[in-house]
Amino acid sequence: MRWLLLVATLLSWVLCFTRHGAGAMACWLLVGIVAAIATALAFAQARIEANAQPEIVPERFTRRTDRETPQQP
Repeated sequence: MRWLLLVATLLSWVLCFTRHGAGAMACWLLVGIVAAIATALAFAQARIEANAQPEIVPERFTRRTDRETPQQP
């Protein structure tokens, strides 16, 4: 997905700089800026996920013991 965002960003910049009208140029420039931010966040997310370690939860924290349950009269 991040590679598609990168291609879309580059394509929108190419379209921005090849337009002669100010409105079309501004529209493609806005799309390019938003796509560049999304691309940067996608690559950062992929980098974080690649370096993340799985969370290990000890069994004593996941199961309830009899002394933790309230006593019913």
